[in-house]
Amino acid sequence: MAESQNPVKTGIKVIVVGTGFAGLTAAIECHRKGHSVLVLEKFPELKLLGDIISFGPNSSRLFRRWPGVAEQLEPLSMRADSITMKSWKGDTLFTQYWEGEDKEFGIRYDGHRGEFHEIVYNHAKEIGVEIRLNARVEDYFEDDKEAGVVLESGERITADVVVAAEGVRSKGRKIVLGFEDAPKPSGYAVYRSWFSADEIAKDPDTKFFTEGGDQHVAWLGPDVHFIAACMKKGKDFSWVCTHKDEADIEESWQLEAPLADARKVLEGWDPIVQKILDKTPEPLIDWKLVYRDPLPTWISKGRRIALIGDSAHPFLPTSIQGASQAMEDGVTIAVCLRECGGRDKVQEAVAAFEAIRYERVKSAQKTGEQTRDIWHKADFDDAKKNPESMRLRREAWILGFDAEKYAEENYRRTVDVLRRTGLQDTSEARKLHVPESTDGYLEYRNATTGVDKTDISAAAHAAAGTVIS
Repeated sequence: MAESQNPVKTGIKVIVVGTGFAGLTAAIECHRKGHSVLVLEKFPELKLLGDIISFGPNSSRLFRRWPGVAEQLEPLSMRADSITMKSWKGDTLFTQYWEGEDKEFGIRYDGHRGEFHEIVYNHAKEIGVEIRLNARVEDYFEDDKEAGVVLESGERITADVVVAAEGVRSKGRKIVLGFEDAPKPSGYAVYRSWFSADEIAKDPDTKFFTEGGDQHVAWLGPDVHFIAACMKKGKDFSWVCTHKDEADIEESWQLEAPLADARKVLEGWDPIVQKILDKTPEPLIDWKLVYRDPLPTWISKGRRIALIGDSAHPFLPTSIQGASQAMEDGVTIAVCLRECGGRDKVQEAVAAFEAIRYERVKSAQKTGEQTRDIWHKADFDDAKKNPESMRLRREAWILGFDAEKYAEENYRRTVDVLRRTGLQDTSEARKLHVPESTDGYLEYRNATTGVDKTDISAAAHAAAGTVIS
């Protein structure tokens, strides 16, 4: 998996639309594997936007394969050794530790999206990836010999393959689905904030966040949860609050909101939460969680255009896997294009990419719904008696996965099936890659098949290294 700094050129030309983590991963990995890559980004400049983002061990292994990237991410990453779960009134339910998970699967990186993105973007440029800013894609096209995009300026650019990675409103979805589809509100939104921890450190009731290393605390309430974290050795503070919201998202899914809106949602909650709000600068980010019905396919009929990341499959934040699965997409399509053997086989590679990824992503998406429902619909009297029921599920089939290695080892058998069934039908090839859990967390599948829940819990803790205190 360690590519030469000067890989053998494949002759395959790839256009990547979008410079999020999905697009940048696809571009970096395509470059590493010898493809010619052009990245198109609609914004004229990139800014340090966003707040906390999480990359699990399954994606952090990719960062470690990119020279110098992990070393830059490390000092910016939250290194809390645990997360403490509390009821919305402030009762401590339990503390879940990460030491076992780190040893089993490797470390993860949690930090500011903009800071992480700058590192990855700069790495792409440093290794020679061509990136064009202020290049807004208005349309996609393909025929049997090539694919391409039309820019707002009218310029047409062609390649062998186009990777649509510009998010939930990707214009690539139209050519894949054959119609325009609008995103739907999920029924939830997230208030988000990131600011200096100076004021947090001054208050005797909140200064614990800045003492003794990074801290991570979650408060869980009826259809709401509030998660706060301090990182960079007490320098920065971040919180997110997921709550019910039915607002229309036709025009935008990321807005600004006054702090008063969050105060209404969190009225009557733990006094520590109220003090955090007191120290929070205005305005908040009000991020509407977008829902998309699962797509029947992520690839165009001509098998030259592929959707990846949020363009194909938006994740709920409670999965803690959206960014990681986007990176897995990016490295997988790069591997498939290398393994196909040349430009005349790229359609085969695109079909194989979808077959390898589809079932894994479909199941991983379910984990976000499951965690949200556990937290938001909890009976807190029962939770006090069985606090471990509120823990974050951490399972090996998600976190221990190496997407690059898996694609390398499974490309050939996938293509063997596709050559028999034809590239227009990936359903049989998808069945080769059904993950250990087909509908979210294994624990839920086992719970519906009569396995004793105590045994499930013990197994989950043994696998994930969690500790209840």
